[in-house]
Amino acid sequence: MLDWTTCTAVECDPEKLSGAWAFRGTRVPVSALFENLESGATLDQFLAWFPGVTRSQAESVLEHAARSLQAA
Repeated sequence: MLDWTTCTAVECDPEKLSGAWAFRGTRVPVSALFENLESGATLDQFLAWFPGVTRSQAESVLEHAARSLQAA
């Protein structure tokens, strides 16, 4: 499991989404990005479907995940 505590694009609030990691300032779980990409969506499609998420946030999450996988 990835350590999201060092990624500033996300937050974990026990009062939102049962404490799941979400894009900061939204109710969009980080998992939604990966689920949509895995299903064949493009980043542009994801951003259109979830307008509260910025391109910068999504790219930051993807970069964080890539760095975490390289370190493993």
